[in-house]
Amino acid sequence: MKEAANEELVRDFITAWSRLDVEELLGYFSEDGTYYNMPIMPVTGKENLRPFIAAFLKGWTSTEWEILNIASRGDVVFAERIDRTKLGQSNVDLPCCGVFEIEKGKVKVWRDYFDMATYTKGAVG
Repeated sequence: MKEAANEELVRDFITAWSRLDVEELLGYFSEDGTYYNMPIMPVTGKENLRPFIAAFLKGWTSTEWEILNIASRGDVVFAERIDRTKLGQSNVDLPCCGVFEIEKGKVKVWRDYFDMATYTKGAVG
């Protein structure tokens, strides 16, 4: 039962990105939650996550994240995705895998693994 609830939380979080709302996204994190975008240093705590996530969303005009596979065990959820994002006139289709550690119904740690060159190449169109 716990795994199903954790997977649903991650599915909801992934869907929420399409609304490009920083405050809504922060609501999924614990107060001391960490986002580790693997090519970059981890960011911890909602007050630090707010400007970090806002910087991502600043140039985005839309995004839809497609879940290819999702699996969980205990408090860990793996979500393989393709993040389809529009940055101005550029389209970026970014394959990635997110690993989420859930604690008390919130994201405690989120690690995203992807190829930065794929993102950068798509972003410059």
